[in-house]
Amino acid sequence: MLTVDKIDVFYGAAQALRGVSLTAAPGQVTCVLGRNGVGKSTLLKAICGHQPVRNGHIQWAEKTLDGLKPFERARVGLGYVPQGREIFPLLSVKENLETGFAPLKHADRNIPAVIFELFPVLKTMLRRRGGDLSGGQQQQLAIARALVMRPKLLVLDEPTEGIQPSVIKDIGRAIDYLRRQGDMAIVLVEQYFEFARDLADTYAVMDRGQIVLSGTRAEMVEADVRRRLAV
Repeated sequence: MLTVDKIDVFYGAAQALRGVSLTAAPGQVTCVLGRNGVGKSTLLKAICGHQPVRNGHIQWAEKTLDGLKPFERARVGLGYVPQGREIFPLLSVKENLETGFAPLKHADRNIPAVIFELFPVLKTMLRRRGGDLSGGQQQQLAIARALVMRPKLLVLDEPTEGIQPSVIKDIGRAIDYLRRQGDMAIVLVEQYFEFARDLADTYAVMDRGQIVLSGTRAEMVEADVRRRLAV
C-alpha cells in the first residue's frame, strides 16, 4: 500500500501542500480531484520524487521513500505518467516504449503483449516518431511507457486532458483492466468528474493544498464534490 502521511511541500517560501495524507491499495483506483492550482500535481510529484517533502513521510510497500531519487522509486515499482505526457518527440514509438526499460533487469527488458492489447493503435505505429502522433495517441504512449516498467504503483496526472472522447474511453477501459488484475495500486489525478467518479474506489478532493473531502465511492456525495470543483 502507498501511505502519504501528513506531508508539507514548499516552492521557495510558498507552501503548496499542507499536511496531506493519502492511501492507495493494490486493486484499487484512488482519484484525486480539485480545481487548477490546488496542489494535485505537486502531490504526485512528491510521491514520485520530483518535488522534495519538507515534513511528513511517504511509504510504499513497507519501504520509506523519503530521500529516494525518482529513478530509485521507479526501481521499487513506481510508474509515473506526467501531465503533458512528456514523450520524446524525435524518438519512434518503439524507442519511447523502450525508455521504460531503464529500471528493469536485462531479462525483463521487453514490451509486454498486454500493452498492445490495451492500446492496439501503438502496434501499428511503432516506427512513427512520437511527435507525429495525435494528442490522444501520445497519451496512450505515455501510459504504455510507464507500463513497460511493470509498476506496482501507477500514478497518472490528468490523462484525459485535451483528449478526444473515444480515446478517453480507451484509457478508462485500460485503467479498469489494470485495477481488476488486483496487483497494482493506481493514483489518478483528474478534473473530469464523470471519468474519475466511474473509476474511483476511493477519492480525495483537494483545495488550497489540503484534502478537504475524502472517502469511498459509495460514500461520495456528488453535489459536495462538484461544488469543490466549480470555478
